[in-house]
Amino acid sequence: MREKLQRMLGFMPARDVLRKEILAGVVAYFAVVYIVLVNATILSDAGIPLKAGMAATLLISIISCLVIAFLGKSPIIVVPGMGVNAFFTYTLVRSMGLSWQEALMVVTVSGLLFAIVAFTSLHRLISQAIPAMLQLGITVGIGLFLTFVGLQKSGIVIAHQTTFVTIGHFNDPKVIVSCVTLLVAVVLVIRNVPGGLLISILFGTIMAHLLGVGSAANIGEGSVISAYTPLFGAFTLEGMLRLPFWIAVFLLLLILVFENIGLIGAQTDMAQRPETFKGSLRALSISNILAGLIGSSPTVAAAESTAGIAAGGRTGITPLITAVLFGATFFFIPWLGYIPDSALAPVLIVIGAMMTQAIQEIKFSNFADSFPAFLIIVMIPFTYSIVDGMAFGFIAYPVVKLAQGKGREVPKILYGIAILFLANFVVNALL
Repeated sequence: MREKLQRMLGFMPARDVLRKEILAGVVAYFAVVYIVLVNATILSDAGIPLKAGMAATLLISIISCLVIAFLGKSPIIVVPGMGVNAFFTYTLVRSMGLSWQEALMVVTVSGLLFAIVAFTSLHRLISQAIPAMLQLGITVGIGLFLTFVGLQKSGIVIAHQTTFVTIGHFNDPKVIVSCVTLLVAVVLVIRNVPGGLLISILFGTIMAHLLGVGSAANIGEGSVISAYTPLFGAFTLEGMLRLPFWIAVFLLLLILVFENIGLIGAQTDMAQRPETFKGSLRALSISNILAGLIGSSPTVAAAESTAGIAAGGRTGITPLITAVLFGATFFFIPWLGYIPDSALAPVLIVIGAMMTQAIQEIKFSNFADSFPAFLIIVMIPFTYSIVDGMAFGFIAYPVVKLAQGKGREVPKILYGIAILFLANFVVNALL
């Protein structure tokens, strides 16, 4: 049985190698387990009950890690993604006006289309058609957006009637906890401490309760199963005949394709097993179909997978171990409600900062090429909408190229995307 399982995972490790794989799975788990409450908190802003959101996050993480373990046979950990969960809540639901049930249907349909892309050569065609500058702009823009959300949840930035935002009140214990927790998180990340973000959350939680500002969140009464059951299969077909639904599907598909190709490519290279790329991408497409059914925002190849890879993870045994540990986490869901926003918000800020590092690859010395990316970067946080920020950049790109007399260099698919974005603005203006 042991040999059969290991053969399915694509590797027959010796005892010492197996020990490394198990350790890698444990390290990866502690590096990424913070996502359970952070993702559920963001989903709750869309209207999904907190306890149900935690259960859905755990369930899709378990299934996704198992799928990539057996199909991808790679050491990549798959969980609901930071950035794409913000797109789910703050763009699909809050900005575009979809219900969270309709947004889950968007996730499912996007997952089906992602599967078509992943199981064919389309993923190469799409990724090659979209200029790298625009892809980088999306990453940086979402990073700034997450940072802004974190600053708001922490109280470091608050609303202002005249200037829209201003600095918070530093005599507020919640703000003090957020600032100290942020410093701790930054130090741990810089020192490459395994599970640094999780440790910072635990530190912030203890500090908040010691200062008397760590009241428990209302995660509802009853068992986890009873709380989660209404969320399973809760997506709805309503809204599928409306233009915003399909614009949302198209945008989410672009994000999933770009982000996962980049993340999988980087991590399979680190693991020195490039042949796992195709299987991993297909596994991710399957997990995204299931995400909508289970009731979660889309999944991605977690950047924290690098922690497990650095600890010796090379095969599907690593995500298999992580999946087992995610399963054990179900018993701790009632305790997760004691973690306050002041302990979670700093994690959003740190992750946002990590995502903005991609800005160094944008060549701002070339104004024509960088301007569309610049628009995406600034308009995503300033409009509080990922879709509107992307729209400005994708519309500007062909305009800039036409102004240069290089209109023929723009792929036809980009003209189509620009027209769709423009049509969305026109339709919304007329409604």
